[in-house]
Amino acid sequence: MKQAKLLTQQERKRLAAVIDHKRYATRNHTAVALSFYAGLRACEIAALRVGDVFDDTGAVRDTIHLRAAQTKGNDAATVLVNKRLAQQLKRYAAQHPNRTQQPNAPLIYSAKGGSFTAQTIVNLFQALYKAAGIAGASSHSGRRQFVTELADKGINARVIQALARHKHLNTTMRYIDLNENKLRSAVELVNY
Repeated sequence: MKQAKLLTQQERKRLAAVIDHKRYATRNHTAVALSFYAGLRACEIAALRVGDVFDDTGAVRDTIHLRAAQTKGNDAATVLVNKRLAQQLKRYAAQHPNRTQQPNAPLIYSAKGGSFTAQTIVNLFQALYKAAGIAGASSHSGRRQFVTELADKGINARVIQALARHKHLNTTMRYIDLNENKLRSAVELVNY
């Protein structure tokens, strides 16, 4: 199975710089943040409504509750909002104060204010990666990066499975990048 490309730190900086210079920068940064900081899939990003991430006062929720219809597996799920994602969502709210008062409006919106489809989100990511000169990346790269970075920081695989909302641990394990540097670092941890 071909894996989505993981981005280097340099590529992530290039991506951010490209987004900064495009129309709808805040919206696009938010879509990317939802992928990289929460591990959301394209279909889940497209399905998000303003009320899923902002409460009645316009404050960022610390937990996103995805309804079954919003997920790939058609199972309701909980997504925890970390500090980096919360910061991006606050920037979104500051940029779009009227929008955050419309709980049923799509969070990631088209030029005319309508909903994106999962395919539109996929196309958005492709266009952003292409503009940043990043070959091989896809809308799933952020999700894979989310899982791999948690593993690289020593987070228990079962915890990662829950955060990624995978039914099976072997699915989570396939997301985690292995390379010679990681293997060499691991064997150096062994003591006699």
